[in-house]
Amino acid sequence: MEALAPSGRQVELVHADSRVTITEVGGGLREYRIGAAPVLDGYDADAMASRGRGQLLLPWPNRIANGRYTFGGTTHQLPVNEVALGNASHGLTRWSAWELERLGPAAVRATFILRAQSGYPFAIGFATEYHLGADGLTVTMTATNLGSQPAPVGMGAHPYLMIVGTDGSTVRADDVELTIPAGTRLETDDRSIPTGAQEVAGGPFDFRRPRPVGSLALDTCYTDLDRDPDGRSRVRLSAPGGGSVTVWMDETWQYVQVFTGDTLSPQERRRSIAVEPLTCPANAFNSGDGLRVLDPADSVGGTWGIQPTLG
Repeated sequence: MEALAPSGRQVELVHADSRVTITEVGGGLREYRIGAAPVLDGYDADAMASRGRGQLLLPWPNRIANGRYTFGGTTHQLPVNEVALGNASHGLTRWSAWELERLGPAAVRATFILRAQSGYPFAIGFATEYHLGADGLTVTMTATNLGSQPAPVGMGAHPYLMIVGTDGSTVRADDVELTIPAGTRLETDDRSIPTGAQEVAGGPFDFRRPRPVGSLALDTCYTDLDRDPDGRSRVRLSAPGGGSVTVWMDETWQYVQVFTGDTLSPQERRRSIAVEPLTCPANAFNSGDGLRVLDPADSVGGTWGIQPTLG
């Protein structure tokens, strides 16, 4: 009997010399390469997705303090899976088997129905389409309330990005030139739960103009995003004289989390940067910030993408 891969069935998308792999487990993004050059800091087919790598964060991204929230006058308790900090982290769909439907050589649709359960008594249908093309990878995520009562919903994604320098090696976070077109960051407590907002202007977290990350540790949620005429906000990572990767987000995504990986294992620490499109920040089920409440049969959807340029 063949062993079951931790990430389940794999679907590879191919366009020219670009390849992307989508997994059955979590409907997530495992790998993205252009030729031999990595775009993502992904994981092997025989491994689990560690630290949210490429995962979809549904029906909430980031954290819920104590795993507890009140909605519609009822208090709910979610499983606390970030035990050290006492939080419920990154939703309920990351380890479930999604349905994968190939739409062509460079496209796939991943779908999953989240059934009502203890702590989240709502039925939500999720669909994510991945399209690989000349302009990179485009990801469209949709949530639909399949139940009979209003439901709180947030969405997010967790790609770790790698930048290749002129010598063909990957560039560590310290040397990445980073652009984040955001005017505000969220301050957090020692459990990574937001406590307030602060303008970034003139401070160490101000990346509205491109500059090297240096030694700054980022696990920071940004908002008040500037947008280009096409309505997209763009976070850009580039190597000195080398390539770049841009994560773009349409107006559905009002927040973006940027993480330099300082809490990862020594061999993983600061070797890549996670850029996470979010519809709401951490603890939105309690704060209400950016939270979408879907009436029965209502949907919310948005598109984001990864656009790499080799040096």
